[in-house]
Amino acid sequence: MHNNKDIIQITDAAVQVLRSGGTILYPTDTVWGFGCDACNAGAVEKISAIKGRTAAKNYIILVADLNMLSRYVEQIPGMAETLLQVADKPLTIIYPGGINLAPGVTAPDGSIAIRIPAHDFCRSLIRKLKRPLLSTSANLSGSKTPARYADIDKDLIKQADWTAPAFLEAGSTGKPSSIIRLGINNQIEIIRPLILQTNHAQNSYTDPFQ
Repeated sequence: MHNNKDIIQITDAAVQVLRSGGTILYPTDTVWGFGCDACNAGAVEKISAIKGRTAAKNYIILVADLNMLSRYVEQIPGMAETLLQVADKPLTIIYPGGINLAPGVTAPDGSIAIRIPAHDFCRSLIRKLKRPLLSTSANLSGSKTPARYADIDKDLIKQADWTAPAFLEAGSTGKPSSIIRLGINNQIEIIRPLILQTNHAQNSYTDPFQ
């Protein structure tokens, strides 16, 4: 059994690594991910190297709440708050005009994918860091997304500067989030439907965020 003191110490250790420009392997509300300070260009480059990603692939960032979200997009479409309030499963929204982030985090068109994770450790980590966390699945780009810590390639685990204890994955769904693109005038485009979170669908789906 782990108490609050244990969690605080774990969070402090992760934040120390992140503030020094390091990379972490950690559980989110969906799946395990490689992460770093999304405002640190050197750290983002490390993640891209670990993943073997090309510039054509997009990143997701995690923020603690709407207030933090507002610091990293030029304008929040009016429908965003409503969508986030009614979503009963993890939802990532692509917003136009990402700002104040490291080069390579926003997509070529300037948009940025952001999620507010429903995961206590994740949100505590973000609040303590006081910056958004870059989040990308713990696999090589284009390969199958591991649902749990036990599924992650051991050689990849060694690439991270710090790894969270496996027990923190409690509360994760083990499936990627749904993703929608939201325009300034509240236009909605479905990028990753909820149905594609099933294992069968993932096998035949080319994901722009992997």
